[in-house]
Amino acid sequence: MKQFLFTILISIQLFASLEEIVSFEADFTQSITDEKDKVLIYNGHVTALKPQNAKWSYTKPVHKDVYINNFEVTIVEPEIEQVLIKRLKSNFDFFKIISNAKKIDENVYTAYYRDSKFSIVKNGNLIESISYLDEFENKVTITFKNQKQNHDLDKSLFTPSFPLEFDIIRD
Repeated sequence: MKQFLFTILISIQLFASLEEIVSFEADFTQSITDEKDKVLIYNGHVTALKPQNAKWSYTKPVHKDVYINNFEVTIVEPEIEQVLIKRLKSNFDFFKIISNAKKIDENVYTAYYRDSKFSIVKNGNLIESISYLDEFENKVTITFKNQKQNHDLDKSLFTPSFPLEFDIIRD
């Protein structure tokens, strides 16, 4: 679970502010490759709004919605009728961290966070992918398609929504 949340939080940080991005929306494919070259692939849609609002809607292989608001993460898992609410302990601004990314090639940037190195690839003004090694030394690559940046988003998109009969776990 910690790795999953770390992946989500870092991803938000990375696409957040390279060119003063205030909102971001895209379809994504997230691949996680372990040390034995076993690959897990997730697909979905991400929406984010400055300062710290995001919704990651995973559609494959399972449906899951992950809401990030300020310092709280809410994970809604309809298949098991469960909601996990976790308070984030960090006190940093996701959008400011990425502003420290350094250009290393035409469309390639590098950012460092918590002893991890992140590679960011852009295509024009749009972020195309983010790659890094997670805390378990898995290679994580998130590729974005159908990106939209700096457009109006309804803040209600970031309010967790789930049936009241779901089990709620507070961590």
